[in-house]
Amino acid sequence: MKKKNNKFFARTLKYLYLKLFRTHDTPQRIALGLGIGVFLGILPGAGPIAALIGASIFRANRAAAVAGALLTNTWTSLLTIVLSIKVGAGIMHLNWHDLYNQWQILLKDFHWKSLLQLSFLKIVFPVLVGYLIISAILGITTYLISLLILQLRKSKK
Repeated sequence: MKKKNNKFFARTLKYLYLKLFRTHDTPQRIALGLGIGVFLGILPGAGPIAALIGASIFRANRAAAVAGALLTNTWTSLLTIVLSIKVGAGIMHLNWHDLYNQWQILLKDFHWKSLLQLSFLKIVFPVLVGYLIISAILGITTYLISLLILQLRKSKK
């Protein structure tokens, strides 16, 4: 079974490589796909499926969007949660240490009924604002850098 999964993973990586680097798509569409993928990959709850839908809506390269989401999904959450709390707290004029502690308590004692409480929004909203800003900055940066690299690569051919 493990051998079968390794072959599937290798085939998927090869497919993404061919779709990204041997595609006849424009550098703009590939870079836009990567940017959308990074943006949606960083946002909690979004990911490859959201990136695929977003790329379809904006007519971007879908393989690049999925690759961008896969590169940033899940593992970056551990890196961006504190930064998101700091950014969101800064924008909402809150103490980020207090917000971080409230976030920890919320996650530790989470109950579905707490979704409807106002205190839940007071904690989650600043964190989501922080995530949106970080995702937007990294998505735009990814778009610009990948566009530059793809255009330089195309001009060398």
